[in-house]
Amino acid sequence: MEPETFPDTLADTLAGVQRLIRRRLRGGTTAPRLRGAEVELLRLVVARPGIGVSEAAKELHLAGNSVSTLVNRLVRDGYLHRGTDPADRRAARLLPTPAAEARLRDWRERRSALVRRQVDRLDDADRAALEAAIPALRKLAANLHEEAEET
Repeated sequence: MEPETFPDTLADTLAGVQRLIRRRLRGGTTAPRLRGAEVELLRLVVARPGIGVSEAAKELHLAGNSVSTLVNRLVRDGYLHRGTDPADRRAARLLPTPAAEARLRDWRERRSALVRRQVDRLDDADRAALEAAIPALRKLAANLHEEAEET
C-alpha cells in the first residue's frame, strides 16, 4: 500500500467496521435508537457519575448547548438524572439511571458477542495481526485525544 494512501485506508476501514457493528446491534433491540453523541454522553456519565454539563462538553469536545440538549433528551427518556451541585446551586450534576446502565451493559454484551463471533471466523494469522495492532490503535486514539485537548 502506498504510504500516502494508508491513513485514508485506515480511517475508512475503522469507520466502516464501527458502522457495521452499530447497524448489526441496532437490529437486535426494540428500544428507541440512541444517537452516537447520546451514547457517548451516557458512557461518560456511567464512567464518571456526578460529572457536570460543562465538563462533559469539554470531555466530548462538544458545545455546551449541544450537551445541554442531549442531557434534556436523555433526562426525558429516563436515562439520566440531573441533580443540583451542592457546591454551586446553579450547576447540574449528571447521574445515570438504572435504565441507562442496563442499556449500556446490554449493548456491550451484544457487541462483545458479535465481534467475538466474527473474530472466531478469522484464521490464526488474521487474529494475531489484529491483536498485534491493538497497542498501535490505542496510541493513535491517545494521540487524537491529546490533539483535541490542545485545540
